[in-house]
Amino acid sequence: MHIGLPKEIKVKENRVALTPGGVGTLVRRGHTVTVEHGAGVGSGIADSEYVTAGAVMGTAAEAWAAEMVVKVKEPVASEYGYLRADLLLFTYLHLAADRELTEALLKAGTTSVAYETVQELDGSLPLLSPMSEVAGRLSVQAGAYHLQKPVGGRGVLLGGVPGVQPGHVLIVGGGVVGTNAAKMAMGLGAKVTVLDVSHRRLTYLDDVFFGKLTTMMSSEANLRALLPETDLLIGAVLIPGAKAPHLVTRDMLPLMQEGSVIVDVAVDQGGCVETIHATTHDDPTYIVDGVIHYGVANMPGAVPRTSTFALTNQTLPYALQLAERGLDAVRRNKALMAGLNTHAGQLTYRGVADALELPFVEAATVLA
Repeated sequence: MHIGLPKEIKVKENRVALTPGGVGTLVRRGHTVTVEHGAGVGSGIADSEYVTAGAVMGTAAEAWAAEMVVKVKEPVASEYGYLRADLLLFTYLHLAADRELTEALLKAGTTSVAYETVQELDGSLPLLSPMSEVAGRLSVQAGAYHLQKPVGGRGVLLGGVPGVQPGHVLIVGGGVVGTNAAKMAMGLGAKVTVLDVSHRRLTYLDDVFFGKLTTMMSSEANLRALLPETDLLIGAVLIPGAKAPHLVTRDMLPLMQEGSVIVDVAVDQGGCVETIHATTHDDPTYIVDGVIHYGVANMPGAVPRTSTFALTNQTLPYALQLAERGLDAVRRNKALMAGLNTHAGQLTYRGVADALELPFVEAATVLA
């Protein structure tokens, strides 16, 4: 198969979807890989490394002309013209919060497999997990920075000092993002509380952190009780492929102290904070009711070297299946079947269809 690797053009997105090692694996399997000039520069990967791995270097148009295009982030508007019916697109999509892209994919008839909805039988999300780990850890770093007074924050040091209370980090959601955020926050010495709807998950977190964090059931009452003492709130709620529910509503914001910070990692799925909207690394924050909102939708793009290698570790086995079997790989592998979002002008992921109120067709039916 001919595989294309275009350069990411989303604002400050420096990741690339394949490392030279990944390209080399595909080439050794007999596939042709066209890499856009400069695709890996942001991750510290030179064109020469891809050439050594066996890639053909080309323009954006030449990379997009491949049978399968492997990316990191969803196509932006200027790339919609590359979408077509005989293209297999393998990337993060987050369509539940993006009607414009969804309609563009459907109109073009593109077959798209979204990293974030590839789901194994045990319920795990193997292609979402590595970036969730990165984003969870970064959320604490970003929050700690924006709590500093020179950038508008309360002036709170998360770890405190002897004789002074540490900052309080409230994490809404105890999944991969929440767990990694808790690791970082506790490492800084902050007081950490995690809310989740699953008692089993809270029990797990209590065990692995040896009871050193506070776990509470996620409820409106608990949120309202905790917000007045929260310095940094991290939104870490995920419903695979679907729009995130607004758990922190606009009327709750006045409960928070002026200069406190919200980092909503769920922003690419619409966010679990009602007042959040997507921002960029160029302009990451804004203020509502005195509370700083950080809504960067591609947080791992800030550490592209780490993120690129972590992502390729997970995506390459699935990319190989798609390259070698095409749509038959989707039919055979239920995890990839779950990842199918659009095919032949049909929307094949229920969570997206429900969020956007669009017609839904079962993936197995469309591929039959």
